[in-house]
Amino acid sequence: MVPVSKAAKTLYICSECGAQTAKWAGQCGDCGAWNTLQETVAAPATKTASRLGGYAGELPDAQIQRLSDVVAQQTERMPTGLGELDRVLGGGLVAGSVVLIGGDPGIGKSTLLVQALALLAGQMPALYVSGEESAEQISLRAQRLGLPTGKLQLLTETCVERILALIAKDRPRVLVLDSIQTFFTETLQSAPGSVAQVRESAARLVRYAKQTGTALFLVGHVTKEGALAGPRVLEHMVDTVLYFEGESGGPFRLIRAIKNRFGAVNELGVFAMTDKGLREVANPSAIFLSRHEQQVAGSCILVTREGTRPLLVEVQALVDQSPLANPRRVALGLEQNRLSMLLAVLHRHGGIGMFDQDVFLNVVGGVRVTEPAADLSVLLAVLSSFRDQPLSGDLATFGEVGLAGEIRPVPNGQERLREAAKHGFKRVIVPRANAPKKSIEGLELVAVSRIGEAIEAI
Repeated sequence: MVPVSKAAKTLYICSECGAQTAKWAGQCGDCGAWNTLQETVAAPATKTASRLGGYAGELPDAQIQRLSDVVAQQTERMPTGLGELDRVLGGGLVAGSVVLIGGDPGIGKSTLLVQALALLAGQMPALYVSGEESAEQISLRAQRLGLPTGKLQLLTETCVERILALIAKDRPRVLVLDSIQTFFTETLQSAPGSVAQVRESAARLVRYAKQTGTALFLVGHVTKEGALAGPRVLEHMVDTVLYFEGESGGPFRLIRAIKNRFGAVNELGVFAMTDKGLREVANPSAIFLSRHEQQVAGSCILVTREGTRPLLVEVQALVDQSPLANPRRVALGLEQNRLSMLLAVLHRHGGIGMFDQDVFLNVVGGVRVTEPAADLSVLLAVLSSFRDQPLSGDLATFGEVGLAGEIRPVPNGQERLREAAKHGFKRVIVPRANAPKKSIEGLELVAVSRIGEAIEAI
């Protein structure tokens, strides 16, 4: 058995909040999470460079100044060559920014970053650091995708100190590290992937990126619940957090911004997975609409909004007689508790009860809708399936439903209406407060203020 140095210290660190304790416990005393304390052996740092995050450059002297004296300069954006990725980032990469991208295994994170870095390498020095794959594997992937790799630099290393020493000479402007759970720092004795190693390695890399103006991409693993693995503080340290979503066997991939200090959050980028890698989808509304050959019951078109982009998606509902004492309420792509609330509103203010019916709800294409503007579409789809009466194929809707049965307005109603008109819809049911003063050519607007009026309109 290898003896532990006297200077080493055994700690238990919470993977949720990063709190430290000398003894293990089933529950974290700081955040209250259960079974999150993980053992780690930490040795005290002895090198001066470790206090500077592993980068030997000198820190500038800090000075107190008035906010009015700070000259705010326009942030320069570096386009990645992938329009959908630039959209999610807020218009392109920012020098010194740190982007954390997570997603399920095999979803396409490495493919996306290799594509982006190969395009960026033709404009500026770019380096891809892999801690999981060999140089041969990455080369084979790039050849299969037909990428220009003449100027793309590659490094296979997992020690943060050695990585920082190597890149201090070449000074790449864009740096990708895949993935952060495989890297470690020599100042800690715990295994790579532990809470302490992930936090300390990320802190040193972030410090280097800020001091040198290097745009940094960090790839992160996800847990079985879908959250980013490692300490929660990792998401606070970076500037942008992106989630790569989609079914591994499906053709489409969605990349969503959860946090962005340089742009809008909840922005959505859509890609199609092909044998030549990820391809941008310029008109995502077209792929999320089924366009049934004949009208079917339980289908309603929703005009939603993801970040700055209006999007048309199809909401499908299936209402069926339930053999259970407690009927099932299943929602995919929407919040299940909100479905139960809307069914209660439909009974109380619409006079239609579904106490003995199973209700299944799905958003086509794997899109996850989080805004309340989907309420009206959900109710109309459920009602259509319950009565087995199809809605008109040229009908689209949006609007929030309140507990008092009122139809409340939603933001950016004009943009939603223009998106519906662009895709050939002739009739839109909207909240009365969202009705425009001037009519839109080719679009019939039905303004409603109560749930009863919406039911009568269909």
